[in-house]
Amino acid sequence: MRDGLRQALYKTAGAIKEDVIDKQVIPFDVGTLSDETFVDDKREPDKAYVVSSTPYARRLYFHPEYNFQTKNYKYAGGKWFEPWTSKGKYAGWVKRRFEAFIKECADV
Repeated sequence: MRDGLRQALYKTAGAIKEDVIDKQVIPFDVGTLSDETFVDDKREPDKAYVVSSTPYARRLYFHPEYNFQTKNYKYAGGKWFEPWTSKGKYAGWVKRRFEAFIKECADV
């Protein structure tokens, strides 16, 4: 993958991470989970993952039936990345961000 496309991919993953936090959908008590969410671009070449790395992240993510407190983040709940997937309500936003980053990084 050309460097510009790779850079656009990583920037898109970072934008998704920031948007998840900004939209207050990630569970938040003292902020550890959102602080430990990062873009992993080292796992596989030409791929970027947004990772929540706390020991309890997987349990919270896959159990949206839990009664998440919403004192700090109004929309906190499980499966917080789902709206940004290809069938989620922000899928178009992700595509537009990626296209903008391609234009910015790859000189297209």
